[in-house]
Amino acid sequence: MQATSYTYDPDTRCGSVLLDDGTPVEFDAAAFDAGGLRLLRPGQRVRIETEGAAESLRITLVTLQTL
Repeated sequence: MQATSYTYDPDTRCGSVLLDDGTPVEFDAAAFDAGGLRLLRPGQRVRIETEGAAESLRITLVTLQTL
């Protein structure tokens, strides 16, 4: 699934993304670390993997979207 980086805190390595429908979803340090990224800027296009649905949607991986 694709999304857009919305917030990111380099100290905690946590943040949030906006899904294409505008829904914000938070991610934790484990999801950020799983993608192997060092930094994330707001507005960057990312690829995410998730578990659950609706209210229980959880991001398990965040990485940069590449063409």
